[in-house]
Amino acid sequence: MAAFRAFLNSPVGPKTTHFWGPVANWGFVAAGLLDMQKPPEMISSNMTAAMCVYSGLFMRFAWMVQPRNYLLLACHASNETVQLYQLSRWAKSQGYLGQKKEEAKPQ
Repeated sequence: MAAFRAFLNSPVGPKTTHFWGPVANWGFVAAGLLDMQKPPEMISSNMTAAMCVYSGLFMRFAWMVQPRNYLLLACHASNETVQLYQLSRWAKSQGYLGQKKEEAKPQ
């Protein structure tokens, strides 16, 4: 009981935004995971790239803020992974990451 009370009243406990911010951001990760079932043609490259930048910036913030917010760091690292995978799916569907074929040389 003492450990739970210590967590409840800690600087990163459920009474603070250090806790509820990351909890809410796990929705981005869940949405990205659900989008893996959709065809890559439905992926918005602009939005996915924006989510990558957003998560990258907030990973740095989570590391630099005192006390360090490991829950936020884990959330955005997970989102960065999911969004980069989605961006790679989009790039493959657009032909950016496919294997290049040698063009026929003119004779």
